[in-house]
Amino acid sequence: MTTAREVMHRGCECLSINENLTTAARRMAEMDVGALPVCGEDGRLKGIITDRDIVVKAIAQGRNPSDCRAGELVGEGEVWYVDAGSDIESVLHQMAEHRIRRLPVLEENELVGIISQADLAAKLPDEMVGELVTAISSTSH
Repeated sequence: MTTAREVMHRGCECLSINENLTTAARRMAEMDVGALPVCGEDGRLKGIITDRDIVVKAIAQGRNPSDCRAGELVGEGEVWYVDAGSDIESVLHQMAEHRIRRLPVLEENELVGIISQADLAAKLPDEMVGELVTAISSTSH
């Protein structure tokens, strides 16, 4: 059985809820990623912020990214994640059901990695990845 731990990208960094969007964008550029997990002052995962979030929810709304904090974009909604020991079917199900392209991986309530569609494409059979992409794309906004 393949687990989340086996397909996740390790070493992801958390962005603080108090960091501004300019900092978030710079870190994404430096790391060559399109999303960063956002953690509270307690170190717990609060959500994920994407480059698209920065553009659509801040810049397109006329907000100054230097004045807008990451915590303002992740809001208070439910945070989807998977346990590091979860089987890959659970990972695929969550991503498809919640129409998400990236899924944080937790172990004992600590962020240990993140799974993206690219991680899955590199490590799973094409038909499994194809079904996920179809599920996410056909129901996304």
